[in-house]
Amino acid sequence: MTQKKRILLLTTGGTIASVPGGEGLEPRRSDVMERELEQLRSYYDITVRDVMCLDSSNIGPEEWQVIAGHIFRDRAGFDGIVVSHGTDTMAYTASAVTFMLPFIDVPVVFTGSQLPLADILSDGPDNLRTAFAMAASGHPGVFLAFDRKVMLGCRAVKVRASGFSAFESVNARYAARVSNLGLVVDPAVLPPRDGQPGFFPGISQSVFLLKLTPGLNPAVFDMLAAMGYKGIVIEAFGLGGMNVLHRGLRGIRRCVEDGVSVVITTQCLYDSANLEVYQVGSKLLELGVIQGRDMTTEAAMTKLMWAIGQGRNPEEIAALFHRSLAGEVTGFD
Repeated sequence: MTQKKRILLLTTGGTIASVPGGEGLEPRRSDVMERELEQLRSYYDITVRDVMCLDSSNIGPEEWQVIAGHIFRDRAGFDGIVVSHGTDTMAYTASAVTFMLPFIDVPVVFTGSQLPLADILSDGPDNLRTAFAMAASGHPGVFLAFDRKVMLGCRAVKVRASGFSAFESVNARYAARVSNLGLVVDPAVLPPRDGQPGFFPGISQSVFLLKLTPGLNPAVFDMLAAMGYKGIVIEAFGLGGMNVLHRGLRGIRRCVEDGVSVVITTQCLYDSANLEVYQVGSKLLELGVIQGRDMTTEAAMTKLMWAIGQGRNPEEIAALFHRSLAGEVTGFD
């Protein structure tokens, strides 16, 4: 008889573990989850540890550190780890944990649901099955499993508020899919494994995300620098277009000169920011801004937060953004 793979389930709350309360759905492990796990125990040796019980809108940098710490410390003796999490901020958590746990040596799979397990039509059971299958696959890395698809944690984006196909892998193929052949893994998508597993939880909350809009007052850059932000991620137009060519450039120049790392991404969900195409982009590059290329906003934010939290200076941070650490950006080894 084949020995069952040992899988650790870390619960953090979210819709998948919610039950109706007096003011709406409340995250709380229920008997329904226990019944679902009993079915999965026919295939896996499962250990459950409750890390926290929060709506994912309340999960931020401090909770990322706690989750990453549990994964790193508790992974010994397990073939893989599943993390149940609310969907609203799961892409941020999965991306942040990716950077905190370089070269993790077991599969770590985040999942959740759009309907709680207590609902007879819940997508939770299917998502759990996909996550457990990936956790038992023997392919290390940080992943997100949803709607019979598995993607790199640093490429996942929530694209639907209520639809069951809630997450997509942006600018990267899926790491695995469920088909009539079972779990089919794409080896070319898997993250590199050329180092020893590490735990680097330092993260900075002094990073601001700015979405450009027509008519934006460029004085915002002076305000952000004055408020003590150490990093700014700018969601620019298209390939990296900016509508603040003159006064805005002066503000960005002052930010860069003051040691603020400025990363330019695109508001477009797909394709890449490329500052080398238009004049304004070339001027930004001359100032020392960093190209986010085809990174998701979640990955750009968490990578910058993590790099600053590691005590890296602006030159070192720029160098990190010219490397793919875990498959988060295309075109770099």
